[in-house]
Amino acid sequence: MVDKIYAMSSFLQFRTVYDLSIRFSETIELPRRADVSFSANRTPINTSDELYEFIKSFVERESAGGKTALALSGGIDSAICAAFMPKGSVAYTFRCVVSDKEVIDETTKARQFCDIYGLEQRIVEIFWEDYERYSPILMKRKKAPIHSIEVQIYKAALQAKKDGFEKIIFGEPADLVFGGFDQLLSKEYTFGDFVERYSCVMPYKALKEFVVITEPFKKWANDGYINVHGFLDNHLFWEDINSYTNACEAADIKYSGAYMGLVHYPLDIKRIREGESKYLVRELFKRLYPKVEIPKKIPMPRPMAEWLESWNGPKRYEFWPCCHINMTGDQKYYIWILEKFINEFNI
Repeated sequence: MVDKIYAMSSFLQFRTVYDLSIRFSETIELPRRADVSFSANRTPINTSDELYEFIKSFVERESAGGKTALALSGGIDSAICAAFMPKGSVAYTFRCVVSDKEVIDETTKARQFCDIYGLEQRIVEIFWEDYERYSPILMKRKKAPIHSIEVQIYKAALQAKKDGFEKIIFGEPADLVFGGFDQLLSKEYTFGDFVERYSCVMPYKALKEFVVITEPFKKWANDGYINVHGFLDNHLFWEDINSYTNACEAADIKYSGAYMGLVHYPLDIKRIREGESKYLVRELFKRLYPKVEIPKKIPMPRPMAEWLESWNGPKRYEFWPCCHINMTGDQKYYIWILEKFINEFNI
């Protein structure tokens, strides 16, 4: 059914429309969803040796034929995949560019991984203008506003397609499966505290008419506390894959998530809270890169604070004026893209 207020509120909270039956308007179809039916049969992983065998087999199978590239960041998830790619394979690394400002650059660390395993690094530069140019294309396909990672993935996928590749391997979604969200897993959250902590933008902070959606959290509540890992490994799992598949398929290239067929329960929360997030992945990284220090975890760089520094906020009647003041760059982005979606499709 059509429920614009719910759809806008849900997108700001969860970066997606949670209820699969709701769309933004009569003129727009239901948001497109990735097929995650395979998630019911994911392979249990309990040791780093099991992880080694699975990723090695997966990457070798997916890269057979020479038409597969790798998306390589400066982090450990994709670095593990790099170790099993055929020598001479192409690895694409994003570099976000902000005029006259220095921002996070993962290309040097990624090049180190390439040098160790004989891969060819190709850099894909990302500019704010790419968001202006490509977001309408991606939103038209998705029938919804897009996650902030999708433009970067789409531009890299376009380049890979141009270079003759048919598939890209990503180190996803290792954070969800193996406990990479160490800040969210750092303590026990009561229901209300986790709703506030996890929600990207609380709808009442941006929208004049809104609903606060709690259904996704209720499924993982027990005695007033939230099973954070269960929530992430289920709700966020399909949101993550949906963003990657939309961007890749829009460029007519196949998305391949190296870790999406895996599951790891129970999570050793104690090790994570003592500083060992993704402990099984870390163990495997040290096995494959014994002389390389484990890099500090950095989410896929998106310098939204710099790109949207001079943005004056939304203008449409649905939004509170000046609601963007004191928000983070990521929060500003989700308000910006929601307003852009409403304008682009005249909702």
